Amino acid sequence: MPYTADSNRYNTMTYARSGKSGLLLPKIALGLWQNFGDTYLYSNAHDVVLRSFDLGITHFDLANNYGPPAGTAETTFGRILREDLAPYRDELVISTKAGYYMWPGPYGDWGSRKYLTASLDQSLRRMGLDYVDIFYHHRPDPNTPLEETMGALDHAVRSGKAMYAGISNYSPEQTRNAARILRELGTPCVIHQPSYNMFNRWVEDGLLKTVGEEGIGCIVFSPLAQGLLTNRYLSGTPADSRIGHGSAFLNESALSQDKISRVKQLNAIAEARGQSLAQMAVTWILRNPEITTVLIGASKVAQVEELVGGLGFAALSADELAKIDAILKA
Repeated sequence: MPYTADSNRYNTMTYARSGKSGLLLPKIALGLWQNFGDTYLYSNAHDVVLRSFDLGITHFDLANNYGPPAGTAETTFGRILREDLAPYRDELVISTKAGYYMWPGPYGDWGSRKYLTASLDQSLRRMGLDYVDIFYHHRPDPNTPLEETMGALDHAVRSGKAMYAGISNYSPEQTRNAARILRELGTPCVIHQPSYNMFNRWVEDGLLKTVGEEGIGCIVFSPLAQGLLTNRYLSGTPADSRIGHGSAFLNESALSQDKISRVKQLNAIAEARGQSLAQMAVTWILRNPEITTVLIGASKVAQVEELVGGLGFAALSADELAKIDAILKA
């Protein structure tokens, strides 16, 4: 049976403007990082993406090297788009990135114009698209002039292969310089994608202030600290968890007794609010007015439903924020 999107999909989701641009993004976006490649069931990826759209998630975030293996997340999303979401293309914000290793030789990594342009062309072919809505440089390149890298983003927009330009993992100073160059080129930086969660607060040391002053939107990834800020590890390590699967991004060393103690204390605050810990972790991030949206990863439909459902809870009170800070700084 052909897919028909839920007619109520825009009734409950909240959308926010990305910086000073005209681009509105849902408060929760879906990242297709680790659970949408060839090593995972297509049917599951399909169900997660379509359920997300039915819940009002219009923004789907990818990168050239997402999978695993690299490139296959874009291929998977392209199939879902072709078979089910094609009629809704103009309702979707699809983003991709380049900046990490993708192919052998001197032109398959970092931030040269050659690499970024070739990578975007490959991403468009994998997804079957004429353009993406946002094209990011995925990480700063210490050896390529920033003018060249930002020039490549400007070229992507001017060529019609991308609607907007963004950056990811840039420091406050790098962000200001990138924003200045793009502004001078006439293609403003619309969005920055950094990591941020209760255990990783580096954006509070200047980056949030910078994006606010520059008029750049902010979409944060890893809001749940790779699953630590959920109830998954409160009673040990589940076999089907990222640690249980031997993730390169989360391992047993992350589960110190001190860390688990803090997670349990945070969970108690969430329970007192009637929220899950994962929901409260997102509520905590969205307390920042500079943050446009939270980028979640999900391997199950229920995880998307849980986090979207969490948007209905009240903001954290000053007392709750103080208790959370005391736990995190103890």
